[in-house]
Amino acid sequence: MAQASKFWDKIAEKYAKQPIADEAAYQKKLAVTRDYFRPDMDVLEIGCGTGSTAILHAPYVKHIRAIDFSANMIAIAQGKAEAEHIHNVTFEQAAIEDFDSPDQSLDAVLGLSILHLLPNQEAAIARVYQMLRPGGLFVTSTVCIGDTMGWFKLIAPIGRVLGFFPFVQVLTVQALADSLTQAGFELDYQWQPSKNSAVFIVAKKPA
Repeated sequence: MAQASKFWDKIAEKYAKQPIADEAAYQKKLAVTRDYFRPDMDVLEIGCGTGSTAILHAPYVKHIRAIDFSANMIAIAQGKAEAEHIHNVTFEQAAIEDFDSPDQSLDAVLGLSILHLLPNQEAAIARVYQMLRPGGLFVTSTVCIGDTMGWFKLIAPIGRVLGFFPFVQVLTVQALADSLTQAGFELDYQWQPSKNSAVFIVAKKPA
């Protein structure tokens, strides 16, 4: 995790300036997520990056606690929230593996563009399930390059050693869906704009 933090700290400023790759898909994901939100919800976002999505969702829920393992990403996110006078989002440097939150204390967890970057996404999914209240939601958007770039796992170790890119899981959509259902979730919504796009899933913990 220290190596991953170093990588994302290094590119944080550049990352913050990058435009959304598919603005239409991003807006649809925002809209679908908000259809599930309620004003009384306590939400956690894991891997929040520079905070843009948490800030956009803030008006629709009670509170968002947003974490990322990159200190530089969190610093940028905090600056954005202060500039936009957002007061119901708390940004913290933390990884899901060591994040402290009571079981059944959250109404929703957002894991956007993060599961494929975790060495053990099954453990992360299980932890999310524990933190959610019955009926709680896990909203994910996950790159599944195993469906189109299975060969990537052959070059990934070399790329990580050279610092070209971080750890990346070579997931498939089916493997991700299976991980969620095996953890106890029910898949309530699933959408993939194209075969090369991230898959967007809203999973629900049974009430």
